[in-house]
Amino acid sequence: MKSLETSIRRMPKVELHVHLEGSVQPATLLKLAQKYQVALPAQDASGLRDWYSFRDFDHFIEIYMTVAGCLRSGDDIELIAREFLAGQAEQNILYSEVTFTPHNQFKLNGLGFREQLDAVNRARRWAESALGVRMGIIIDIPRQVPSAEGDTIADWVIGSYGDGVIALGLAGVEAGNPPEKFQSAIDRVRRAGIPCVFHAGETDGPDSIWRAIEAGSRRIGHGVRAVEDARLMAALRERQIPLEVCPSSNVCLKVFPSWEQHSLPRLIAEGLNITINSDDPPMFNTSLTEEYLRGCRFFGWDLEMVAGLVMNAVNAALLPDADREALRAKFAAEFVRLRAE
Repeated sequence: MKSLETSIRRMPKVELHVHLEGSVQPATLLKLAQKYQVALPAQDASGLRDWYSFRDFDHFIEIYMTVAGCLRSGDDIELIAREFLAGQAEQNILYSEVTFTPHNQFKLNGLGFREQLDAVNRARRWAESALGVRMGIIIDIPRQVPSAEGDTIADWVIGSYGDGVIALGLAGVEAGNPPEKFQSAIDRVRRAGIPCVFHAGETDGPDSIWRAIEAGSRRIGHGVRAVEDARLMAALRERQIPLEVCPSSNVCLKVFPSWEQHSLPRLIAEGLNITINSDDPPMFNTSLTEEYLRGCRFFGWDLEMVAGLVMNAVNAALLPDADREALRAKFAAEFVRLRAE
């Protein structure tokens, strides 16, 4: 019988919460920075890996915006998207829903939305053809921007829905930036029949999750602080609204002091709809595969638990019904094979 680790590494997976710009590896950032003569805190990949080591939220934002500042052409965007998708293929992640923040590159570098999306789509089509992996794009509003800029991003989403774009996201600093700040943008997107998927309940508490639900979010990005509100837990359980849980990210951001003290076991025990994700993998020294392996190490998960969490992600994916059913059947057959080995 194969080891649990081997089975997890080999099993097919789906990832719903991962940021494209947050997936850029140190060596790639170094290459881009040298291309544009951007000064970095270190001048080799090893030094940048040390700089990537998480310190605090401000440091995380510094890295993130440094990456955005080095994305100055469609070729740069295509490069990071291809590298991301190649990494997903190596983990047997057959489908990913990827949050992309073109507003940062637009504001920092004047890089137009259409040029950015065309570049991501070139990588998306290449990966599907060459690697057999698929991707849907969630265009997000950074919560810190003025509400009028949220309307611009809504225009981008409405105009590109179906061209790789599958949803509107909302990410960034929760406190002081509720969904209502972008109500007109959200309303327009929803009237167009486009799903919304918002971050909530990460750096802010249950009220943030309630507001995301009331704003029509189909899933909740993070949502791990729901445990602070029994009524919210009951609502999430009853409605089976999927939570996109990113444990290593939560520990690095000090939402919880450690894996052992994370709310994840309780969320699962309470019957909530849980998916596992990596968020910004190199910045939190993780990957989707590693998140599952850490779950086994810290929480005693077995193959059945991991397979169930993977299938939750399949079921929560923003795919057409026929595509989701085909993916579900493919995964179920593969899990049977893995159990028999």
